Amino acid sequence: MATLDPAITALLKEPSALIPAIVQDFTSHEVLMLAYMNAESLAITLTTGKATFWSRSRNEIWVKGSTSGHFQEVHSIALDCDGDALLIHVTQVGVACHTGNATCFHRPLKKDTQ
Repeated sequence: MATLDPAITALLKEPSALIPAIVQDFTSHEVLMLAYMNAESLAITLTTGKATFWSRSRNEIWVKGSTSGHFQEVHSIALDCDGDALLIHVTQVGVACHTGNATCFHRPLKKDTQ
């Protein structure tokens, strides 16, 4: 595993802890998806520059786009003020959602009426 920044290490209370990762388009700032990372997937992301997550459904490391070809090239990763979530700015290649939508947040529960 790659050596992590001390600020990141402080976040990881245990190597298997899952950290919410909000993924946002680098240019448009549109929120694309929410995924989870653990120490290993974060280290891989920092090393390769490709968004890599922990798949809760498959119980394994998952490089976004490894099966679909819809990769996320990472520009930056920021830790929130409480140290319990990440914001990842990416260039999205293809669509972000496994349903074929540009973003995973395509099902509004309440619409703006103004």
